[in-house]
Amino acid sequence: MVSHSYNSLIICIANSSCGPRRSIDVFHGECNVDEMCCSVRVEPEKQELSAEELAKKKKKEEKAKEKELKKLKALQKAELAKQQAQQVSSNPKKSERKNVKRNADEENSEDFVEPETPCGEKKRLSRQIAKQYNPSAVEKSWYAWWEKSGFFVADVNSSKPPFVIVLPPPNVTGALHIGHALTSAIQDTIIRWRRMSGYNALWVPGMDHAGIATQVVVEKKIMRERKLTRHDLGRERFVSEVWDWKNQYGGTILKQQRRLGASLDWSRESFTMDEKRSKAVTEAFLRLFHEGLIYRDIRLVNWDCVLRTAISDIEVDYEDIKERTLLKVPGYQEPVEFGVLISFAYPLEGGLGEIVVATTRVETMLGDTAIAVHPKDERYTKFHGKYAVHPFNGRKLPIVCDDILVDPSFGTGAVKITPAHDPNDFEVGKRHKLEFINIFTDDGKINSCGGPQFSGMPRFKAREAVIEALKEKNLFRGHTNNEMRLGRCSRTNDVVEPLIKPQWYVNCSSIGKDALDAVINDENRRIEIIPKQYTAEWKRWMENIRDWCISRQLWWGHRIPAWYVMLDDDELKDLGSYNDRWIVARNEEDARVEANKKYAGKQFQLFQDPDVLDTWFSSGLFPLSVLGWPEDTEDFKAFYPTSVLETGHDILFFWVARMVMLGMKLGGDVPFRKVYLHPMIRDAHGRKMSKSLGNVIDPLEVINGISLEGLHKRLEEGNLDPNELTVAKEGQVKDFPNGIAECGADALRFALVSYTAQSDKINLDILRVVGYRQWCNKLWNAVRFAMTRLGDDYVPCEDIVPELMPFCCQWILSVLNKAISKTVSSMESYDFSDAASAVYSWWQFQLCDVFIEAIKPYFTGNDPKFACERNFARDTLWLCLEVGLRLLHPFMPFVTEELWQRLPSAANRVKKESIMICDYPSYVEKWTNEKVEYEMDLVESAVKSLRSLAKESRERRPAFALCRTGLLKDIISSHELEILTLANLSSLTVISENDAAPTGWAVSVVNENLSVYLKLRVNAAAELEKLKKKMDELQKQKEKLSQTMNAAGYQEKVPAHIHEENVAKLATLVQELLSFEEASQHLERDIAEDA
Repeated sequence: MVSHSYNSLIICIANSSCGPRRSIDVFHGECNVDEMCCSVRVEPEKQELSAEELAKKKKKEEKAKEKELKKLKALQKAELAKQQAQQVSSNPKKSERKNVKRNADEENSEDFVEPETPCGEKKRLSRQIAKQYNPSAVEKSWYAWWEKSGFFVADVNSSKPPFVIVLPPPNVTGALHIGHALTSAIQDTIIRWRRMSGYNALWVPGMDHAGIATQVVVEKKIMRERKLTRHDLGRERFVSEVWDWKNQYGGTILKQQRRLGASLDWSRESFTMDEKRSKAVTEAFLRLFHEGLIYRDIRLVNWDCVLRTAISDIEVDYEDIKERTLLKVPGYQEPVEFGVLISFAYPLEGGLGEIVVATTRVETMLGDTAIAVHPKDERYTKFHGKYAVHPFNGRKLPIVCDDILVDPSFGTGAVKITPAHDPNDFEVGKRHKLEFINIFTDDGKINSCGGPQFSGMPRFKAREAVIEALKEKNLFRGHTNNEMRLGRCSRTNDVVEPLIKPQWYVNCSSIGKDALDAVINDENRRIEIIPKQYTAEWKRWMENIRDWCISRQLWWGHRIPAWYVMLDDDELKDLGSYNDRWIVARNEEDARVEANKKYAGKQFQLFQDPDVLDTWFSSGLFPLSVLGWPEDTEDFKAFYPTSVLETGHDILFFWVARMVMLGMKLGGDVPFRKVYLHPMIRDAHGRKMSKSLGNVIDPLEVINGISLEGLHKRLEEGNLDPNELTVAKEGQVKDFPNGIAECGADALRFALVSYTAQSDKINLDILRVVGYRQWCNKLWNAVRFAMTRLGDDYVPCEDIVPELMPFCCQWILSVLNKAISKTVSSMESYDFSDAASAVYSWWQFQLCDVFIEAIKPYFTGNDPKFACERNFARDTLWLCLEVGLRLLHPFMPFVTEELWQRLPSAANRVKKESIMICDYPSYVEKWTNEKVEYEMDLVESAVKSLRSLAKESRERRPAFALCRTGLLKDIISSHELEILTLANLSSLTVISENDAAPTGWAVSVVNENLSVYLKLRVNAAAELEKLKKKMDELQKQKEKLSQTMNAAGYQEKVPAHIHEENVAKLATLVQELLSFEEASQHLERDIAEDA
């Protein structure tokens, strides 16, 4: 058989007698000419054949003719379809391209220029939509207009149901970091969605005065500029300096929130130290004190010797040390040794020998008041009730028995006890009524109690001196490496010193129990924590809650409203010498009135406690105070309790629990109904973000873009030492070799929300943000395409009837309906990543990748036969974009506003001013069409297989679809245009099992009932090998399932619906295997023919 290729050929199909002929045009086709009368063949003479041989030959020729006719009919159909496609698309496309080129030449560049928009006015758009998405251009002007228009303000008199979020107040010292960006992205997504869903949505902004952080910043500023300390200035002048700094520099972070698009109600902005919030703090302290929940006591605290204040547990960072390590400590020129266990001996009274103890903080032995042993440790039985003698001051140290602290198998089994400087020793001291001796000054030097030999030494210098003194007395017994956890202040990097101090405390027993029940009481659960796994952590914390130390030895903060009464005849004249002399009042005048009643007839002086309250106390009141408490304001009545608290899981106890305790006690109800805890952000490699690693990501640098040189400059302006700076720069070169591309706020927000599915940590890869910025361009181009297809005079249809529409229009509305349902249900369950994925998938994979491509033939060349489809496609396209932009708006507010404003308005309907005050899309029952979705799934599967066969090739090729059921053949045939368009085919021939499949073509099994063939020269052997691997996988699945279904007791144990699913799955596997077998046989025949 001779094969030839032709551009155009009139083929005469002849019967055996060269009777009547019919001709068809074949374009770019390949045909066989053995039996055609138009072919000329000169054959050698042959010997005469017998009658039997002639009959066989005739039969063979007839079969060949029949087969050839079938091929030619199929080819005819394919080529006619191709002709139509070319008439509709190819030729007009050339014309269209010419027109586009001509129009481009005629374009007025001024039409693409955006007019300047005065601040606060609605953005003035260019006459023509820009050809490329530019985030900085799109995101400017909208926010100022939103804010000025009052779109963010909640109406206290509204009849709508309230939905309230209080923004976790960022530190007044802070600049926007990626954690703030995550918080804002999630909360703004929630609040915009609720606002569009018919709620009276309130999102309250505020700032925290950040006692320690702010004081440190201003102290450093004064030292840097004037070489003065706060003590040089005095308290009143220093606090005035802090207020000046706050008014000049504070609040930067709230301005940066605007850049992210955060729709906060700025009319209700609060500051934890403004007049209203300060009044709430004082009132809360008074109420809790008079109920016996606030008291003063002497206890062990975390002490920072640089700041000279107690600090909270959350301000302590722990560093694991494996062995002897030298670390830099503020105030010391030389590194300090840690991770070493020092052993030394205490001589026993009466010459009874010695007892060896060990410690990592040998300097604290100056405050030792006992030695503890286990009561059952026979080594020390003879020492029970005896005394050791302190080698430097002669103090007698009782040897006490304690089975709680002492582990006889650890070390020597004897433990030195320093009740004033160790949490465990503190408890031992209380149990055995030991003396509590504080040996440190507030700035970390040895005081007079430490003895004249060491007095005035910095604590870590004293460590060295004590070791030398022990050696001199022959009491040093050696040292060894020791694993330990070292606590350091997160603000100053100072090593935290446990110190005994008089402090104010909140008794958390009863209010902690109430807060625990609010979360775990199944019968009356008042707060839901999301994700649920943190409920167990809540239970663990609250069941073991300790009283809360709320005083800090700072100058910046809420001064404790307590005055000490010092009587003229008091023997002790130090502040706080008598613990019962404290009077709690709103102001000094009220305190004096109370003191006169209590100490009538006595002369006294009043001194206000110099300490301030823990910052967490005022921020714990924030849900109450921002709404006007303690006054019964309209805001408080309308908006308390709030709806949801969204924050990081790292402050579940330090802030969330305290808000719940204070809210329930003082506000009469829980402060919020739900708590959503977002993950902590790490870099792309899972590392904690650290300036020294160079992996800190500034969200504004992601939004605006920054060069590698710019990143380096930021590091250089910091306070890293030269070695750290080198390491950090190397990290930036590795992670951001080309800097960070401009992504815009929308892309950053969408990326962060999409990441929330990552358990308790987010490994943030900037390339993913860049990907979403590119996706914004896809949205942009979709609307640009729509505007060109809709035309200037297009008026959207008032109502649509899906069943009258073309197939692809029905389908896109049906899947849009599903996207709406999925998005709303995911938002309601706080699965923000799923919600973002649902919106993204519809826009990307269904609207842009399928629908917009599928409707292009309707608009090509304005073919009159597609006039009806064209009109329906316009209406559907407008509807999809309008609904789709509203669906996306809470996630990406800027680009959706810009594009939505460009869409034409529906007739007889007043367009709302902004997309953000439109209704959020809801499910439309008549849009759903499961049959259409099923058919499109088949179409897409076929297209996917054909594209996979074509790989990167964009050449239009003919294809066959082999359907093994009549229903499937009807479906594929009825959607031939969609498959031709989406798979970029020149023709599609639909055949059944009885028809001959083309040979030498690439083949793919779509499913058990459908295979597709593409005219493409392939390596048949390689394709066969792939098919056999797939068949092996299917065979294993079939055997495994069969084994399960044939196992003993299967019928009795497996529910009926599972059994039915397995039966159906097994049947599908069997059919798929048959389909693959058929395809492999096809390839085997090709291989045989080629051989």
